[in-house]
Amino acid sequence: MPGRRFLVRLPPGLDLLNANDRLHHHQRAQKTRALRQAARFASRGLPKLDRVHVIGVFHPQDRRRRDPANWYPSFKALLDGLVDQGVIEDDDHTRLVGPDMRIGEVAAGARLALHIRDISPLTWENNSVPGEILARRSLSPHRMPIE
Repeated sequence: MPGRRFLVRLPPGLDLLNANDRLHHHQRAQKTRALRQAARFASRGLPKLDRVHVIGVFHPQDRRRRDPANWYPSFKALLDGLVDQGVIEDDDHTRLVGPDMRIGEVAAGARLALHIRDISPLTWENNSVPGEILARRSLSPHRMPIE
């Protein structure tokens, strides 16, 4: 059912990946594996979703200024954990919008959270599209005849 919302909170104190880190590939792989497993565990019980919009929130341990996009590698690992758990089939553009990264409230030990919104397309009885939507489609500027 479209519009459903879910919150996946990861435990505080996870060793996060930052885009500014310059790690050996083995260290990076260990951190990625740990984040994937944490997301897989935290997302147990969520239903399978066809298409989602994800907002990733980093809750820092203090109030210093930060660039939320620097935590993209951590959020990517979390999304891979959702795929591993079967919440989404894949994290490609046809099934996932985002992740949009945000800074949240201060939390002891710093933590990540995923706000997931189901944006699966609506289905109508007999696969018919309501007339109002057909009317809007016919007024699309891409379908207007060139004069």
